[in-house]
Amino acid sequence: MELNGVPIEDTYAEAFSAIGARLLITAENERWAREAAASFTGFATSVIGSGCEAGVEGVASETPDGRPGVTVLIFAMSKKGLHEQLIKRIGQSVMTCPSTACYNALAGESWVSVGGKLRFFGDGFQSSKLLDGVFNPPVGRARRFWRIPVMDGEFVVEDRFGMVKGVAGGNFLLLGEEPQAVLQAAELAVGAMRQVPGVILPFPGGVVRSGSKVGSQYKFLTASTNTAYCPTIRRQVESVLPDEVRAVLEIVIDGLTPDGVAEAMRVGIRAACRPGIKGISAGNYGGKLGKYHFRLHEVLRS
Repeated sequence: MELNGVPIEDTYAEAFSAIGARLLITAENERWAREAAASFTGFATSVIGSGCEAGVEGVASETPDGRPGVTVLIFAMSKKGLHEQLIKRIGQSVMTCPSTACYNALAGESWVSVGGKLRFFGDGFQSSKLLDGVFNPPVGRARRFWRIPVMDGEFVVEDRFGMVKGVAGGNFLLLGEEPQAVLQAAELAVGAMRQVPGVILPFPGGVVRSGSKVGSQYKFLTASTNTAYCPTIRRQVESVLPDEVRAVLEIVIDGLTPDGVAEAMRVGIRAACRPGIKGISAGNYGGKLGKYHFRLHEVLRS
């Protein structure tokens, strides 16, 4: 298969199950909502070293308090791990940010207490309200919100947040002649993919330069550089790169559903196939990592 003259390798991206949540951060204006979201999603690129993967999903069209807001997705490997990350990141990055409030934005398959834990910061002066029909998604019950006194007024945070089974690690690789051409193609792909709801690209700017493989010659490492795709050592390893390829970048996608991840891959690959790109591939581990296999040819035909 070729797209705009760019060969698409007949391979698949291997992704794995993760537990996800969506939160809505509002503030006095969009700038401060984005400031809180940027802090919340900081150092959340890979579960390998960060404990979670998170990113800004988009601007909210509707909010409980009528103020500007952004939605954020976060994924972890377990409910316990996600619960811990939500409490730490909302407490340290959202509650600390001027004028913000934080709400659940997902009809969950299971629920965890977040505002119910953070409320103790109020030192006994916190209060709560139960409200019906305040905001989608409908959760089939009244929703409790905690009001925690802070120095610019009060921080409003929802009592419980929903969690669902999601997909992490969808990906594709861009192989190109020069680093500049590959980066430009990656930027175009990211721009297109960020229009797809229900997905995030957790790495800086949505792009990964340090793709990894499972395992290492060092026993204390569970992952190491993807040597087969590193152009500077192609003569020293079992490389898969043709001579004309001098740079490779990867885009990783996490999503609430497999269909969302597939759609993001589709629009991203189509946007990336431009002059200077010599091929599109994907990272997989022989089926040993995860149950989701996104076959590039099938994704592009869908």
